[in-house]
Amino acid sequence: MRTSIINKLSFGFAAVVGLAAVGTTSLASAEGLPKSMIWTAYGTTSSGYAQAVAIGNVLKNEFGTSLRVLPGKNDISRMTPLKVGKADYCACGIASYFGQEGVMQFATDSWGPQPLRAIMTSKGSFGLGLAIAKDAGVTNLSDLKGKRIAWVRGADALNFGATAFLAFGGLTWDDVKKVEFPGFKDSIDGVINGQIDAAFSSTVSPHIKRLAASPRGVTWSTLPADDAAAWKRLRDVAPYFSPVTATVGAEISKDKPWVGAGYPYPILVANASQSADEVYTLTKAMVEKFDGYKDNAPGAKGWNIANQNFEWILPYHDGAVKYFKEAGKWSDAAQKHQDMLLKRQDVLAKAYKAYKATKPSKDAFKAGWTKARAEALAAANLAVNFN
Repeated sequence: MRTSIINKLSFGFAAVVGLAAVGTTSLASAEGLPKSMIWTAYGTTSSGYAQAVAIGNVLKNEFGTSLRVLPGKNDISRMTPLKVGKADYCACGIASYFGQEGVMQFATDSWGPQPLRAIMTSKGSFGLGLAIAKDAGVTNLSDLKGKRIAWVRGADALNFGATAFLAFGGLTWDDVKKVEFPGFKDSIDGVINGQIDAAFSSTVSPHIKRLAASPRGVTWSTLPADDAAAWKRLRDVAPYFSPVTATVGAEISKDKPWVGAGYPYPILVANASQSADEVYTLTKAMVEKFDGYKDNAPGAKGWNIANQNFEWILPYHDGAVKYFKEAGKWSDAAQKHQDMLLKRQDVLAKAYKAYKATKPSKDAFKAGWTKARAEALAAANLAVNFN
């Protein structure tokens, strides 16, 4: 039944991993994993897709569970199957947070805030930031004043990232020259071709390697972790960033690290309604069988339990929390943060329901919801963000 439903989705290529492996299905059933699961992920050439396949092979080998990985071209196509119950999990990007908040592409009458729960996240050795042309004469982010910065149409994660980095330097878009591009690759081409001076990117993007090899070169401005005021400005825009010391990327290595910023990718999420027993067993399997997949896909080492941030932006699923408690990783501080995030989701859900009941027009929906959302969060003494 599920396979026939999925075949109707316009995802193109999908992989079922580990089918040739000999599994122990009875053991899987006893431990709480189903015979099959469906995850959505980024495209087939992405590191997130490769990591999902690597994890799937371990689940098949160790538990007899087949994992079907569906690649989605964009955030909506990755999250729709999860929303409507046609996929069990999403190996998503930061759009999972946007979905929880009901902002950007989720600020519509068909989406709104989603009851998402994190299972685990992968935090690698790369960073995310403004890739700046070396010949632009920029040392500190404040030096970007008057420079030309990329704005990628329809790319909320990229644009909010750029906005946050400008804020770190005490700047806004009013202080720079915004240059629009139709896509991410085009924005990096714009730096290479001299149309702009900086664009937001991962440090490991192959397009940044092209920039590094071009006559302009690339540099990354340092974000000192002890600059509390600057980090507050950044997090007021994008609270999902945290300090990182990147050791991989263009002009970055273990010998030449970049003190910058980043956030996990992929972020494995499910709906709050997902079986707690299943999530518990999946979390346990991903942690205790880590050695079986950590070297089998780029970035897979990022799933290490030591990399988990239990006081981040998404609440964890009850099943995952059960395992983390058993493993001795869950603290009172983590529980307090979890309770706050669950309260936040409840406030957002009630505010969205009340706003929809006013039957706003489609044209006025986003502006009205943005206002109603901000008022509800402020009334509950919770950070508004995205206002």
